[in-house]
Amino acid sequence: MLTKTMRAPFFKRQVLEVNNDCYEEYGEKWYEADDDPEAILRSESKLKNEWVRKTLEEKFGDKKLKILDIGCGGGFLSNYLSELGHQVIGLDLSPSSLETARAYDSTKNVNYMLGNATNLPFNDEEFDVAFAMDVLEHVENPSVVIKEATRVIGKNGAFFFHTFNRNPLSYIVAIKLLEWFCPNTPKNMHIYRLFIRPDELADTCKSVGLKNVEMTGIRPRLFTMACLISIVKRKLHEKFSFSLTPSLLVGYLGHASKLNE
Repeated sequence: MLTKTMRAPFFKRQVLEVNNDCYEEYGEKWYEADDDPEAILRSESKLKNEWVRKTLEEKFGDKKLKILDIGCGGGFLSNYLSELGHQVIGLDLSPSSLETARAYDSTKNVNYMLGNATNLPFNDEEFDVAFAMDVLEHVENPSVVIKEATRVIGKNGAFFFHTFNRNPLSYIVAIKLLEWFCPNTPKNMHIYRLFIRPDELADTCKSVGLKNVEMTGIRPRLFTMACLISIVKRKLHEKFSFSLTPSLLVGYLGHASKLNE
């Protein structure tokens, strides 16, 4: 008969930790892989970057901005914003990702730095805009990241984000379908408990001095030939794409403004 001590580990709930070390292995995969989650992110960034450009123009006009891209990864957003003429700092914990981002920076003007999102190495109100795209679901305390991002943007500055909702559908789509669709998905790349409901994120933004929180959903274009080919081959077709949607059930984008004091 099993003793209580022997049974305990079986019933003990395991708390999974997100695997952020996987990004050190990507290197050129950020821009070249077609059977890896970064291929999805690369395709998704085309729509997100365009949404960012339009939103920045609506908020700031044609002003050239000082921008911090927190968790910049392979530089999809940082390099794009630099091409638009903005002054950009890309911050990440992965030296390998930063090296790749630098290599693909056509402007050679992005300042890529090693750093932690929960303790930003910058002065108060140093930036016009801070981004945390695909970052908040990778940290244990996203409120600390949002607070730090708010600290380093000036009055009338803006904070932008992209993350995943927390519900059964997002678990199926962002974790299980991703693992099936991309055979090389690292284990625990996403952890369901770290997903963030939109109301939680909005409340956190308001609690740290952000206002006018606006959000929109983002989803893959499912009923297209590119999607069908990608599903059959389990490799991302070059024309696989995403679209915006009013639904925030899975992935969602948003921005908020800093309160004037």
